[in-house]
Amino acid sequence: MKSSKIYIGILAIFLIVYLVAQYKRPKGIDWTQSLDNNDKIPFGTYVIFNRINDIFPGARVETFREPVYNVINDHHIDRGTYLIVCDAININEYDYDKLEQFIKRGNDVFIAASYFGDQIKKELKVETRAEFKDTTGTRIRFTNSSIDTTKFYSLKKGMSDGYFHTMDTTRAIVLGLNDYHHCNYVKYNLGEGHLYLNANPLMFTNYSLLNKDGASYAATALSFVKSGPYLMWDEYYTQGREDDESTMRVFLRNPALRMAFYIAFFSIVIFVVYEVKRRQRVIPVIEPLRNTSVDFVNVVGQVYYEQRNNSNIAQKQATYFLEHIRTKYYLKTSLLNEELVEVLSQKTGIEPEFLQRIFNQVTIIRSGVYISDNDLISFNKNIEQFYIQSR
Repeated sequence: MKSSKIYIGILAIFLIVYLVAQYKRPKGIDWTQSLDNNDKIPFGTYVIFNRINDIFPGARVETFREPVYNVINDHHIDRGTYLIVCDAININEYDYDKLEQFIKRGNDVFIAASYFGDQIKKELKVETRAEFKDTTGTRIRFTNSSIDTTKFYSLKKGMSDGYFHTMDTTRAIVLGLNDYHHCNYVKYNLGEGHLYLNANPLMFTNYSLLNKDGASYAATALSFVKSGPYLMWDEYYTQGREDDESTMRVFLRNPALRMAFYIAFFSIVIFVVYEVKRRQRVIPVIEPLRNTSVDFVNVVGQVYYEQRNNSNIAQKQATYFLEHIRTKYYLKTSLLNEELVEVLSQKTGIEPEFLQRIFNQVTIIRSGVYISDNDLISFNKNIEQFYIQSR
């Protein structure tokens, strides 16, 4: 129990220190492409939403966090201007049919997105891509003759890289191109109204509007859209439904709080897994008795190795070798002559030439001359070979 309290205490201290560090840390720039009209980050749409009446003077602005079908059908909207600025819009067939009916009654709809979904692709053959040819930003311009078509707009961070890879050229009216001659802004005439599609939604964000070129582009692009007394600003494709908002979702939206939550959650999981293990007294490990003979041999060998006295080692090996011959084969080893070689060869079955070679090495070792490492290794190998062959 005491160890559990220590664990919890350390965890609590670590969590508090982390939260304080995160709170004191200077906030970096958040480059999330939220396109949320409540966000003041670079890629939010707070500026254009709050200055939209500069482009549509007198219009009553209302926000909606519902799909297109629900906005038009449930709120019984017959007249108005519909603005959607998001990263991706993927409406279904019912949304598109309701939107088309709304436009045909004489209303204008403006959609700026990087991806327009399968239904719009099916109906209008629209498919988007992005240029990745110039890190400084793709230049874009308008093509309408009533506007200066020689003026180019360009911003970095890929804000003007989007374009329409495919579209229904028999129905689309091109309003904008980039300097690769790819279309990025089109208009479709549907009944008495118009549908405007723009492939560069980031050109309508805070970062763009705080730049002279960006502000000019956004104002010019929206000036094509017919101004009415009622303007519907979409929040559904950037924020989701209003009833989807939960306390945990708001909590996890903050990076520091999200990381603190993950640390606390996984720490609790680890603590629970650790605590559910069965507790019992530790069984001591009894080490078996060791064979110290091997340790003794290693120590003695290390001592001889460090002294590097090859003659001493060789003489002891020769003495043990001759003692082995005396005790096992009952032969005298005072004279290492041919007679001893012949008798030992008969008893062991070893070739006389090999025995004579060993005895010659023993004679040299006994003389006290310098024994090199190679000489010692050769003598040792011969003795080992003798023991193997004489078994």
